[in-house]
Amino acid sequence: MIEVEVKVKADHENVRPILKKIGAAKVRTEIQSDTYFAAPHRDFAKTDEALRIRSLDGQATLTYKGPKLDGISKTREELETPVDEFTITRILHALGFSEAGIVRKIREVFRAGEIIVCLDAVEGLGEFLEVEIMAESEKDLETSSHKLFDFLKQFGFGAKDSIRTSYLEMVLEKKNG
Repeated sequence: MIEVEVKVKADHENVRPILKKIGAAKVRTEIQSDTYFAAPHRDFAKTDEALRIRSLDGQATLTYKGPKLDGISKTREELETPVDEFTITRILHALGFSEAGIVRKIREVFRAGEIIVCLDAVEGLGEFLEVEIMAESEKDLETSSHKLFDFLKQFGFGAKDSIRTSYLEMVLEKKNG
C-alpha cells in the first residue's frame, strides 16, 4: 500500500463547517509527538526519506517513509510497526542514529468516504489540512491524487496550494532561521 497525501495551510475555523456540510465523520483527536532520526550512513534530507518514532496515547510506532513518488503531492511508501519507545531509541542510538528534530501536533481525524481528513495544529507552525488515501500500487497513484485534489476543491484549494515540505523540514527551517 502507498499513502497518497496532500497537505495545505488552512484555517480550521473555515474547514470545519465544510467537513460538517459534506458529512465527514470525526474519528478521533490525537496528541502526537514525532521524534525524527538522522542516519549515520546517509542524509535523509538528500534521499527524501524519514525515520521517526511517533508517540501517541502511551504507545509508540516506528515509521520509515520512502522518497516522494511524484512532483505535486507527498505520496510515498510508508512502513510502520509498533515498538517499545525506550528500547528502539536505545537501539537507534547504538547504531549511530541521532535525533534530528521533534514535531508536536494535535490532530483531528475525520473520514469522508475513502478519504482520511486530518486537521493538524502543529506546535510553532500553525494549522494545516491533510487529506490522504491509500493506493494499492504505483499504477493507482495518479487516480488517487486526482481524487484528493478534487476533494480539496470543496475547501477552495488546488494543486498550487499543495505543500510538499514535511513538518520536520518546516520546524527545522524555522529553528535555523
